[in-house]
Amino acid sequence: MTEENDSTKQECCQDRKHHHRHGSGSGAVGGAYFLAFIGAAVYYIMQATTFWTGVLGFLKAIVWPAMLIFRLFEFLKM
Repeated sequence: MTEENDSTKQECCQDRKHHHRHGSGSGAVGGAYFLAFIGAAVYYIMQATTFWTGVLGFLKAIVWPAMLIFRLFEFLKM
């Protein structure tokens, strides 16, 4: 009886292995966002004349993709 349970368990686990997907492509989007964030942070910080405008620039670099998408939807009248 234990041999049947073991073979059933192995078949069940093998089925799960076939349904699991690796690398859905979201890593590329995250990498692109990270590079864009770094670029925006460098740009805003270089434009800053005081420490607090540099901090504000860093915060802008975090949220600029959301502002970009908002403006795009506004432009497309969506």
